[in-house]
Amino acid sequence: MNFPDYKTTLKWVLIVASFLIVALILWNTNQFFRKFKNEERLKMEVLATAYENFNNPDLDVDISLENKIIESNKSIPMIITYDNGDIFRWANLDVTNSKKFTSLPVDDRLYLSRQLIKMKEENEPLVVHYKVDNVNVTQNIYYRDSDLLNKLQFYPLGLLLILLLFGTIIYLVFQQNKIAEQNKLWAGMAKETAHQIGTPLSSMLGWVELLRLENTNEDIVNEIEKDVSRLNTIADRFSKIGSIPKLTKQDIVEETRNAFDYIQSRSFKQIDFKFINNEDNPIFVDLNEQLYSWVIENLVKNAIDAMQGKGKLTITVFQDNSYAKVLITDTGKGLPKRLHRQIFDPGYTTKKRGWGLGLSLAKRIIEDYHKGRIYIKKSEMGIGTSFMIELKVLP
Repeated sequence: MNFPDYKTTLKWVLIVASFLIVALILWNTNQFFRKFKNEERLKMEVLATAYENFNNPDLDVDISLENKIIESNKSIPMIITYDNGDIFRWANLDVTNSKKFTSLPVDDRLYLSRQLIKMKEENEPLVVHYKVDNVNVTQNIYYRDSDLLNKLQFYPLGLLLILLLFGTIIYLVFQQNKIAEQNKLWAGMAKETAHQIGTPLSSMLGWVELLRLENTNEDIVNEIEKDVSRLNTIADRFSKIGSIPKLTKQDIVEETRNAFDYIQSRSFKQIDFKFINNEDNPIFVDLNEQLYSWVIENLVKNAIDAMQGKGKLTITVFQDNSYAKVLITDTGKGLPKRLHRQIFDPGYTTKKRGWGLGLSLAKRIIEDYHKGRIYIKKSEMGIGTSFMIELKVLP
């Protein structure tokens, strides 16, 4: 068995074992509850017998034990009624037993009547018979579960909630570990990709110089050199994934324009590109230019895809109080509001092709590395979408 299979098997063993433990605890609690309830029933049967003997006194018989049994009930609420249903006496309820039922205040009578209904629903009554002045009297003893027994009923629910809480915590820990492993894997793949790209790049730079020596058209050589430089930038970006990038003081207006110009020169001519900056002075922020340009390119490419290669794309850079803001607006198909947060999740994409990593990387670069914000400022179906980037301005 390899290591991944072992981890999966262990996880399922732990899950099954947890369910078995929960089931065992619930079964044991249920058995304990039933036993406790039967013991309360037995206690009330003894009390009913004592009550019957107490009311059928023999002058030669000591009834102190019966009296003690009756008085010992301090926990089980009970109501004694005549055979016709009239309430005669009660115990362990929030009404003193020093008055007749008919002389009690209305609220107390209503309370006892409600308690009696509840007792009839919970347990079968105990019937006692005795004589008063040679007249046969039949009374019913009704009772409900004690407060302790009622609290015990909620014990399994509390236990389940605690187990659910711990299960949720364990699940989140597993998820975080899984995400950490995935991030480590992606970082390793990215660094390996950067390493693999680096080797042919060195050769390509040599070929560019050779083309110059061969008096090749300088414009062609310059374009090839730009693309080689671009590949070098991409390799540099991939090498930075998984490590903390170095931030330096940069003009966000200039860096945004550079990324914008590069994509504009290599995009569909049917896209109307527009760059707006009304600031007279540069706006300085802590920036890693390679990673930041990657964010702009991802957002612009997504906008172009949303417009299906035809429309208007505008980037506006401005300063709002202590924040530099970059607004990227397209005239694409737009996004429903329910997707405004989900669109940044790793692997999520609205395209038929693609891995859904672009916006996730953009969010990580801006928020984790640059301590800024990136979000959808506005989006309307059939009208377009506006992404906003916010970074703290340096003093």
